[in-house]
Amino acid sequence: MTSMKTVNDFNFKDKKVLVRVDFNVPQNADLQVTDNTRIVAAKPTIEKILNDGGSVILLSHLGRPKGKASKELSLASIVAEIEKVMEKKVMFSTDCVGEDAATKSASLQNGEILLLENLRFHAEEEKGDLSFAEKLAKLGDAYVNDAFGTAHRAHASTAVIAQFFPSSKSFGLLMAKELKAIDTVLNTGEKPVTAIIGGSKVSSKITIIENILPAVDNLIIGGGMAFTFIKAMGGKIGNSLVEEDKMQLALEIIEKAKQHKVQVYLPVDAVIADAFSNDAQIKECDIYEIPEGWMGLDVGSKSNTLFHDVLLNSRTILWNGPAGVFELSNFAKGTIALGDGIAEATKLGAFSLVGGGDSVAFVKQNGYETKVSYVSTGGGAMLESLEGLELPGVAAINN
Repeated sequence: MTSMKTVNDFNFKDKKVLVRVDFNVPQNADLQVTDNTRIVAAKPTIEKILNDGGSVILLSHLGRPKGKASKELSLASIVAEIEKVMEKKVMFSTDCVGEDAATKSASLQNGEILLLENLRFHAEEEKGDLSFAEKLAKLGDAYVNDAFGTAHRAHASTAVIAQFFPSSKSFGLLMAKELKAIDTVLNTGEKPVTAIIGGSKVSSKITIIENILPAVDNLIIGGGMAFTFIKAMGGKIGNSLVEEDKMQLALEIIEKAKQHKVQVYLPVDAVIADAFSNDAQIKECDIYEIPEGWMGLDVGSKSNTLFHDVLLNSRTILWNGPAGVFELSNFAKGTIALGDGIAEATKLGAFSLVGGGDSVAFVKQNGYETKVSYVSTGGGAMLESLEGLELPGVAAINN
C-alpha cells in the first residue's frame, strides 16, 4: 500500500490525461441517469488534473453491447449528467478510437474534458487486445485508472493500456480510497476486527471467508447461508434454504476459525414463515428447532441483540451480505439491526466498510451511506480483493 502511486504524486500541467472511469450508471427509459454516484465519485480525480493545468480524456463502458454500437448504450446520453456534476462543458467523441477521437483529443486545451464513446462498442476492449490498447494510449500523455468497479477485468483500457505509460501511470483518488479501505480491513485496521458475511449461499462466500480468517477476530454469519451451518451442526431447519453438499465445508470453516482464534457468531433464533411471501404467517423460534413446513427468512430478536453487542465492541467492521430477505419488509428487521449496529459503532470511532451488491443496495435505500466509513463502488472487484486475488487493473499500475 505504501508504494501506491496516485494522481497526487504527479503534476499534470500541459498534459492530456486518459482517465479510465466507471460511468456504467443506471438510466431510465428516456436514458436519463437515475443514480450519479459513480460520476460524483470520480470528480476529485478529474478536478485534480484540471487544477494542475492539464486536460482530461474520459474512458468508460456502459452496459454490455458485446462489440456492437447502439444508441441505447451510447455514452452521449450521460454527457449532460457529467456536465452537471463537473459544472463545466464536456465534449464528446462519437468513437473511442479512429479519426474523431484523434482529432478531438489533439485539439483539447488545458482545463477541458473530452468523453470518448463506449469502449465496449469494440469487441477488442473486453478481449484485452494490445493494438486496441495502443490506439487508446496514443490519445494521451498519461494514464490514470479510477475505475475500481472494472479493476478485476483484464480489459484493454484497464490492464493492457498501462504498459504504454511506464513512468506516467497512476491510480485515481477513488481507486486509492477503495484499495485503502480493503487494506484497512485485511491488514492495518484497529482490533477487534469483525466481518459480517451474509447472503444466500456458502459456496459464493467460501473463498472470502477463508482469506479473511487470519485478519479478523469475529465472524458473524447471517442470511440464507447460516442454515447450512445450523443443519451441519445438527439443527432442524424445516424448509429453509440449505446447500446439502456444503455442510461438511461449513464444519471445516468453523474448525479453521478456531485455529485462527476467530469467534464465530451464528444466529440463535430466526423469523420463520410458512411461505416465501411478505403475507405469509410469521413467528420467531430457536434457529435449531424450525418446524417442518416453515422456513427461516430473517434472524430473530435474540440474534440482533447478540450481533449488536459484538459490533459495539469492534474497531474495524466489514459488512458483506444481508441478514435476511430484506426486500420483503417483514424480513428486513435483522438487516436493519445490522445497519444500526454498524452506524452506532462507526459513530463511536470504528472503521466500517460496506461492499457487495445486496449490502450496498440496502445501505443506499435506507440512508446508511453517511453513517458508515466507506461504501465500495465495485461489487465484483471488492469481493475478489477480499478473496486475496490481485486485480489486473491494480497490478497494471503497480508493476
